Amino acid sequence: MGKGEFAARKLEKTRRKYRWSKVDYARKVLGLTKKHSPLEGAPQAKGIVLEKVGIEAKQPNSAIRKCVRVQLIKSGRQATAFCPGNRAVSFIEEHDQVTIEGIGGRKGRSMGDLSGVRYKVVKVNDISLDELVRGRKEKPHR
Repeated sequence: MGKGEFAARKLEKTRRKYRWSKVDYARKVLGLTKKHSPLEGAPQAKGIVLEKVGIEAKQPNSAIRKCVRVQLIKSGRQATAFCPGNRAVSFIEEHDQVTIEGIGGRKGRSMGDLSGVRYKVVKVNDISLDELVRGRKEKPHR
């Protein structure tokens, strides 16, 4: 194919055509992430804790990862979120309001040995979970 002086329109046209073969482009343009994700494309979301759950790590690791089931306020959907930090799950009770965000795995999927867990808890009752774990702040009692 020519790349001459007057080939710009043709080059642009073919580039537009073959962009659809790129997975990231197609997903972005069709808005599939927004439709599929419980957070609806947002970086973070608030939810209410339904229960605490322990999830077994995948092979070859052997551990019970502490997670919580969260019902999101804006969409009503449920998601499982990991509680990072030593004894972090002890600062979370049922019916607490938590803020969750993506755990940072591959293209929005689960990370490491946590199967089916795509989110992590960032705040509990609007106080950083990290601050609670380090003992810098105390959890307010409602």
